[in-house]
Amino acid sequence: MMSESTPETEIVTPAETPAGPVAFAAISSLYRYPVKGLTPERLEVVDLEAGKYFPGDRLYAIENGPSGFMPEAPAFQPKIKFLMLMRNERLAALNARFDDATHELVIMHEGTEAVRGRLDTEAGRVAIEAFFQRYSRYELRGAPKVLEAPPQFRFVDTTDGYVSLINLASCAALGEIIGAPVDPLRFRANLYLDGMEPWEEFDLVGHTIEVGNHVRLKVTKRIFRCAATNVDPSTARRDMDVPGTLMRTFGHTDCGIFAEIEQGGLIAQGDEVRLRL
Repeated sequence: MMSESTPETEIVTPAETPAGPVAFAAISSLYRYPVKGLTPERLEVVDLEAGKYFPGDRLYAIENGPSGFMPEAPAFQPKIKFLMLMRNERLAALNARFDDATHELVIMHEGTEAVRGRLDTEAGRVAIEAFFQRYSRYELRGAPKVLEAPPQFRFVDTTDGYVSLINLASCAALGEIIGAPVDPLRFRANLYLDGMEPWEEFDLVGHTIEVGNHVRLKVTKRIFRCAATNVDPSTARRDMDVPGTLMRTFGHTDCGIFAEIEQGGLIAQGDEVRLRL
């Protein structure tokens, strides 16, 4: 029997337990792009760090003639100063792979090795530059040059571009409007999300989302899309008008969202995504 001086304990039934954040999506796939404009590389697990960029993403760029980029004082440069898909769709016909341990970049073209070179050596960079001098000769404004991003800098398209996310349902909806499937890799995102409604990602701007067990991302802005999305990443053909379709249909050219890393940790394919309350 409970004494009169002992306070009664409130029994909380499971139905009365405050609910935590509910998952609204899951990570379908993870990608990085070691060299700006070149092949996406799929990842299974990524270790994010607070306040930093997506690991291994946009570490290098191929300068298209003098850009004014200074490694000792790195500053954002417009994408047109580099070889990139918006102007140079033939880049999509290359199959590039970068090795973190050796810094070696291998580029395949039409099933044959075209060039390889260690980007941490002068000889390796010269070999890669000589390849692009030949391969992109009609699109160059000057000698191509391999640029390496200094610490805490990446060759992203915007100063807000730490981590990019794409809603696969929005890609599917866009494909229905265009009348043909839209490969999500046209958008060159880091995280591809499944389980959402089309365009629901726009409602996340200004909110914090949780990914997996520990990671928190602050969604900062919608992503403005350029003509790079018109290029089929498999065929290298410019076969769609993605920005024009978005503008005609919705009055804007946005698809996807950017986020900053508030709290780091491991994330993996299949991890749940929740809205932080």
